[in-house]
This record gives sequence, C-alpha cells and structure tokens, in this order.
Amino acid sequence: MVLKERKSNVAWHILAVVTIIFWGTSFVSTKVLINHGFSAIQIFFIRFVFTYLILLATSHKKFFSESIKDELKFLLGGLTGGTLYFLTENTALAFSPSSNVSLIVCTNPLLIMLAGVLFFKRETLLPRQIVGSLITFVGMVLVVLNGKFILKISPVGDLLAFCAALAWCVYAYSTDKIRSKYDTFFSIRKIFFYAVLTSVPFMLWDCFFCGGQGNAVPWGTFTEPVVFGNFLCLGIFASLFGYLVWNKVMEKLGTVLASNYIYGIPLVTMITAAITIGERISPVAVLGAAAIIIGMILAEKK
Repeated sequence: MVLKERKSNVAWHILAVVTIIFWGTSFVSTKVLINHGFSAIQIFFIRFVFTYLILLATSHKKFFSESIKDELKFLLGGLTGGTLYFLTENTALAFSPSSNVSLIVCTNPLLIMLAGVLFFKRETLLPRQIVGSLITFVGMVLVVLNGKFILKISPVGDLLAFCAALAWCVYAYSTDKIRSKYDTFFSIRKIFFYAVLTSVPFMLWDCFFCGGQGNAVPWGTFTEPVVFGNFLCLGIFASLFGYLVWNKVMEKLGTVLASNYIYGIPLVTMITAAITIGERISPVAVLGAAAIIIGMILAEKK
C-alpha cells in the first residue's frame, strides 16, 4: 500500500516538473508575441478565451457549483490566479527590469509557505523542508541574476510584481477546498470563465482607451506560423494542461510543497532563452540551477 502511494506521488512530481517546463517556456512565447505587436493584456485575454472554449467543448454538462460560497471561490480563483496575476506581472515588465520581476514574482512559494504555516495552519513543515525551500530560493535568485549582480529599484514595477506573487498565493488557498470537491475539468473551466469575465474591462480599456486611442489587436499576424504556434502553446500547454495538472498536483502533494516547483520556472526560462534567442548562461546561473535541484530534492523528499 505504501509502495503504491509512493509510486503515485512520483507520477505527480513528474507532472509538476512538466508543468513548470511549460510555464517556464511561456515567458519566451509571450515575449515573441509582444514583438509581433500584441499588448500584454491582449495576449492573456486571447489565451484565456482560447483555453475556456476548449474546456467548454470537453466539459459542458454542469455549469453551476453547488453553493453560492463555492461560486464565489471560483470567482476569486479566476480573478487572482488569472486576471490579476497576469495583469500585474506583465505590466510590471513595463516598469522594472525582467530580473526584478522574475525574482519578486517567484517569491510566491515563500509567501504560500508562510501563509500555510502561520495563518491557515494547514501545513506542517520539517526543518529539512524549510532549509530545502530556502536553498531553492537562493538558487532561483542566482539563476535570475545570471551573473549580473545589479538590481535597479523601480517602485511601481516592483510593487506590481509583488502584487502578482500575492495574487497567486491567494489563488492557491482560495481554491484548495474546492479542488477535491469538484471534477478537475469543471473546476478549471469555472476558474477560466471568471478569468475571462474579470479581464474583459481591462481588454476594452486596452483596445479603445489606452494611450488615448487604444491598441488595435493585430489579427492579421495570426497567419504567421510563429504567432499562431505561440498562442497555441500558451493556450494548450501553459494554460489548459498547466492549470488542469497543477490543480491536481497541489491536491496530491500539498499546496506548500507543490509550490516549491515554481522556483524552477526561471531555470526553464533561462535554458529556453539560451536555445531560442541565444541568451548567455553564466557559471553563476549554473550554480543557481544546481542549488534549485538540491533544494527541491530536500524540500520534496519524504
């Protein structure tokens, strides 16, 4: 029985790694789409709509949750884990260097750990797990800096990045009770529905009022394989697969321990950027990558 449970947990650890790979590469996809004329708001709105339509096509027998309380939790999950997270993170990049934003946003596992232990009392951490989380965090810092030990303070951007980390923390705990109560497809479909709904005002503002005349969506670029392909990756792998699997990963491994994998996102982004756009990987970043792996092994091993 114990052996069977261990094998089952190994499967969820593997799925967590796969999800982080998809999320790590999504930063490069987003950058490519911005370079093709899409605004940050347009990218996550189109991505949300695309993912929701796929979910609706595969899961449409039930539309409402069992109580208003559960419905409000789905609303909060869609608002925080969807709209507010991507809005604050993407907007922060316009004010702060990407190293600042990545570093601050990826502190959310620490926030989740502190909230779980201090406020919700739902997680009990061993000293080894705390040490592993801290080692992983240090490794993530080294990977983000990539040998450039210069951080420029940009109050607005840095504050927005911290708001993104807080938003994901709220998402993680606002949906933890309903993750096991409802079917996974139903839960994620509801979250994406509210993500689309709450992002509509921001999309309208971006298209019609931002900058005085708005930003027109460059629909014509969808004929380019690179644009269509990157939206496909964001919608199917980063959003559809990512959220569906991550929902179960947090349920099976626990919110705090599962969140430690988020530290691996900058590592994946670094490797992807080096392969696709030729960014340099420094020895410091390699050291950080080793620290991430060691720290995650300490934190996750039982």
